[in-house]
Amino acid sequence: MAALLTPLALLGRNTLAALAAIGRVALFLWSTLSHILRPPFYLKELWHAVLNVGYFSLPVVGLTAIFTGGALALQIYSGGSRFNAEAVVPQIVAIGMVRELGPVLVGLMIAARVTSSVAAEIATMKVTEQIDALVTLSTHPMKYLTVPRVLAALVTVPALVAVGDVIGVMGGFIVATERLGFNAAAYLQNTWNFLEALDIVSSLVKGAVFGFIAALMGCYYGMNSGRGAQGVGRATKSSVVAAAVLILAANFLLTQAFFSI
Repeated sequence: MAALLTPLALLGRNTLAALAAIGRVALFLWSTLSHILRPPFYLKELWHAVLNVGYFSLPVVGLTAIFTGGALALQIYSGGSRFNAEAVVPQIVAIGMVRELGPVLVGLMIAARVTSSVAAEIATMKVTEQIDALVTLSTHPMKYLTVPRVLAALVTVPALVAVGDVIGVMGGFIVATERLGFNAAAYLQNTWNFLEALDIVSSLVKGAVFGFIAALMGCYYGMNSGRGAQGVGRATKSSVVAAAVLILAANFLLTQAFFSI
């Protein structure tokens, strides 16, 4: 009997632990949202967060997008040649980059670069008792650390997604015109005619949601990190994994919401 109950007990413990983790994240989310519209506002921290999340992420976003767009054009041309459908390269590159690859890749790059940075920074502040010092100075840690980073990601990541979409489409354009023999004017015209307003709106909405998730996970794991260097490392690793998984899950849900038939 004990041998039969042991797996069930393990399953129950894991289920309760998962539910408790979801509850902690939900409470942290509620606390963040409740502080966003209430003063005081730390505009200097917000500006630094905008630079960190947005401006300093432009190089990695641009490089990722242009190589992805170029590779996508090559793949579509290679696959389309089997069915004499090489002409669809502009349309598929545009819809693939704008609807899916642009926002998802930017979200994952932000998770890799920004989420890890935020988690490590806040976790280090916790280990060195700087967060306790903020409380002593009557400064709410959520207002000073979490809210500026979440707001910055919410505003700047859609802009990064827009830039990534454009650069990705241009990457496909360069490969198609220089390597695959497409006419430049016809390529751009096909791209412009094929994209719809809903494609662009969905891309920007995904960017905002992905940025919110990335910043929230970085702040959550930083605030709840363990003590010592090992705790900082574990918080950084867990924040990136959680952000990446939630971004992919949110992408599926948003795609279904925008484009389900």
